[in-house]
Parts: sequence; structure tokens; C-alpha cells
Amino acid sequence: MNFHVEKRKIILNGYKRGSNLTEQIEALKKQTVQPDEILVWYNNPGDNDLINYDIGTEVPVAYCNYNFGVWARFYYALNAKNPYICIFDDDTIPGSRWLENCLNTMGQTEGVLGTVGAVYLNPLPPEHSSYFEHYIRFGWPDAGNNTKTQEVDWLGHSWFFKKEWLSHMWREIPDPKYNTCGEDMHFSYMLQKYAGIKTYVPPHPINDKELWGSIKGSQYGGDQNSLWESNQRSVEGVPFRALMNQYFHEQRLKGWKLVYEK
Repeated sequence: MNFHVEKRKIILNGYKRGSNLTEQIEALKKQTVQPDEILVWYNNPGDNDLINYDIGTEVPVAYCNYNFGVWARFYYALNAKNPYICIFDDDTIPGSRWLENCLNTMGQTEGVLGTVGAVYLNPLPPEHSSYFEHYIRFGWPDAGNNTKTQEVDWLGHSWFFKKEWLSHMWREIPDPKYNTCGEDMHFSYMLQKYAGIKTYVPPHPINDKELWGSIKGSQYGGDQNSLWESNQRSVEGVPFRALMNQYFHEQRLKGWKLVYEK
């Protein structure tokens, strides 16, 4: 893979964690493979979000006065001018060789790539409809599980992919009630269904965090702004985790094939 030829764009996402943006941008500046562009999407910034507004003079920032949830950054990514895109959650600080790791993996095993993923166990109970149960994780939280590239069912925290694949994501439009969840399952399912593209976690060697997509996830991912921790409710008052389970069940009924079912 010729790193100097392939163009890369970074999409950073923010919601009540404005103080992390500076650290994310600094981590991207230290990448062994430099991004050509960085864009920031910020959901519903407020007076207490601790945003460094000087960032807007360094990279383009879209400040939205409404929280459009986890899907907006994928819509925003359509503005990318480059063929490769990497999206990061706002609690995700990559190791210095993460983009290099993604490009090397893409050259050997093409697919959408991320820093944490899950593989559901075979067989699942017949009545199983839970996003949160009966799986093995791979990536930064369980780095010992994947010293080599691992196919998974869905990804989280970071997504590396070809811009053209966004056209598959929007072949089916999600119900707005899922604005806080489901993008991870949806993207993998749409790529599988319409393009035969698989989902992978690149190698995360346990003793080489420079290759990891998230090196501070345990420090930043569990604060009060985390959807996982806050159990944030949707506009219809349904708890976040219940929504995740509903979306998981709906996608499986539509035909989403898990790794063990292929």
C-alpha cells in the first residue's frame, strides 16, 4: 500500500466532551500516516461543553444546535473529498500507528475496520434478541483476543472504510427513534447485504498500543456522558439499552447474517 497516494479523511464527533477534541487532533497529528483532512461534527454544543473554539480556525467544525445522535457523523462524512474515511467516537484517542494499521489491513483484507468488535457465539439461543449478550469481543478492550485480523459482526468506537461505501449505508433509512443507537449494526448489515463487504478488527497486539484504535477507552468511555453509562432515553422515552436490543432484533429479522451463520 502506497501511503502517499491514498488520501484519508478523518471525521471527529462530539457531544458533551468538547475537552477531548484537542487531544484527538493532537493524536492525529502524531500518526505515522497523516490524514489529509480532518472534519469535526459537534452535536448540540452548550456553554458547559468546554469546546476549544480555536479548533475551528484549524479544522472545519460543524456546530449543530440539536443533538442528531450517532448517525449524523456518517451523513456528515459525505462531505469528504478523499477515498478513505475514518470516523472516531468522541472518547476515542488512537495510537500513533492506527491509520497505518488500517491501511495495511485494508490492503490485505478489504472491509470496514474498527477498534472494537463483537462476534456472537454459535449457536445463539433461538429466542436471543439481545445486543449485549452471548458474544466475544475483539480489539482494544480485549487485545489478547486478536493478534491478527478478526472478522466480527459489528464495530464500535472507530470505523475505517472507503467513502463510496456510504452509498450502501443509506440504501435503507433507519427509523428516527433510533437516533442514539444502531449505526454500528446498520453499517455492517448494509455493507453485507448490498455489497458483500465484511467487518473486521485489525490486529491489536497486546504489547503494542501504537497500533490500537483506542488507547484511553477505559479512561474516557465510562463517564456520565456515555450512552452506555447514562442509559440515555430516546425522544419516545425508551431506555437506550432497550432500543439497542430492538434494533438488533429488527436487523436479524430483516436478514442480517452473523459471522457463524455465513
